Amino acid sequence: MGLRGLSRREVLALGGAASLGLVVGACGGSGRTAVPIEATGPVVAETEQRRRRSGAPVRDVAIGAGLVAHDLGSLTAQTWAYNGAVPSGEIRVKAGEVLRARLTNNLPEPTTIHWHGIALRNDMDGVPDLTQPVVPPGGTYDYEFVVPDPGTYWFHPHSGLHLDRGLYAPLIVDDPAEPGGYDREYTLVLDDWTDGLGQAPEAAFDDLKAGRGAHAAHIAAAKAGGEAGPTSELLESAGGDVTYPLYLVNGRRPSAPPVFDARPGERLRLRIVNAGADTPFRVAVGGHQMTVTHTDGFPVEPVIVDALMVAMAERYDVVVTVSGSGAFPVVAVAEAKAAQAMAVIRSGPGDLPPSNAQPAELSRRVLQMADLRAAEGVRLDGKRPDRRHKVELGGGEDGYVWTINGRAMGDKPLEIRQGERVRLTFTNKTTMFHPMHLHGHTFQVVQESGGAGPRKDTTIVRPDQTVTIDFDADNPGQWMLHCHNLYHQMGGMMTTLSYVADRSGR
Repeated sequence: MGLRGLSRREVLALGGAASLGLVVGACGGSGRTAVPIEATGPVVAETEQRRRRSGAPVRDVAIGAGLVAHDLGSLTAQTWAYNGAVPSGEIRVKAGEVLRARLTNNLPEPTTIHWHGIALRNDMDGVPDLTQPVVPPGGTYDYEFVVPDPGTYWFHPHSGLHLDRGLYAPLIVDDPAEPGGYDREYTLVLDDWTDGLGQAPEAAFDDLKAGRGAHAAHIAAAKAGGEAGPTSELLESAGGDVTYPLYLVNGRRPSAPPVFDARPGERLRLRIVNAGADTPFRVAVGGHQMTVTHTDGFPVEPVIVDALMVAMAERYDVVVTVSGSGAFPVVAVAEAKAAQAMAVIRSGPGDLPPSNAQPAELSRRVLQMADLRAAEGVRLDGKRPDRRHKVELGGGEDGYVWTINGRAMGDKPLEIRQGERVRLTFTNKTTMFHPMHLHGHTFQVVQESGGAGPRKDTTIVRPDQTVTIDFDADNPGQWMLHCHNLYHQMGGMMTTLSYVADRSGR
């Protein structure tokens, strides 16, 4: 099923998932004995029970999704948010605890919550029609799952274009055994902002489908052998398809930035989350280098850099040693979009940096994937893959339809079986970069040298690039695999990773 001929309402309804009916149809009626392991089936419940420790603490939280007038910094935007704030206050638990969250939907549309990066039970993953029904306006839904791995995660809707509003928040999972090595920590949530100020997300998507705007100009120029508008050398493409009025850190515009207190000589842990829908950010701290310690929640061998690229949905943890007394800009440049977001680290008196501050670190050593190696304790062993799938990324030219393996909206699932080592090979045949995200698992990037790259759940695939990832199939169910550019996802770049078993359940 492609997107041609669908109404905007139908596309928005499909935007949450490749439908469960498509997954079942992939196996049923084909003469094969394999059947999908459904999200609500006993195998999923049994896997969750094995994860749950006897007497594990349960953390209860309430999350209300509703309308809010959000202060961006002497500028108010009408938007949607969790618990009346953008971003909502972070949820903090310890690894191994049980999170029990009740969502109350006070929005005018159905919604869900996806717990991004968490290897949770499949029926709690928040994908409409694939793992749960949507939560209607006025309805509630109870999520309950073990949070198995420490790290920096976040949560957001998986319904239509809801993410391109203010519906997001950090989920921090502490490791009781972590040695620390820093004095304070702060979470920085980056975002591209249009709601209540520029085009509504639905109007932006309508323009993209109609061939209006920067993306259409980029495609036309590419066909003519040239380039339209700014592009990123690091991404080898444009920075995104949508033009945004503002870019934010923790819900604040750069002229009214969040300020993080520190003392000279202190070591700060910064947890950086890109909650943007369409924008990668290049991040640097004026006058400082950063030591990268984690990617997408999992530790890496430390790497010292001046700047790093954070694609949509990626997270990086870095440690910064405050070099003196003053007010230092933490700049997040909207890559190839001629704008930026900003926060400030204040360790002494002085004026705040200007909102257009451009520290020299932005153009010095930028973190590369080849720099990263998973820490020994989380590195996959050298087992050879049992199952291989090619994942070709295509489209973007004809009616803003994006595809995986030539199909839009997930109508050909990738089948795997419990216990396999699975290898996915992404090949990007488009003119845009794609941050590819796998639900319910953390994979290991296979370096071009053949070495063990970082553990991640989202990875950048540049135009004409091939990226290979490995993971263990240890979390049964039906899982989304998609581009985390929200507009590419809505345009069809999504499919299902489908655990299957013999009819006997094996």
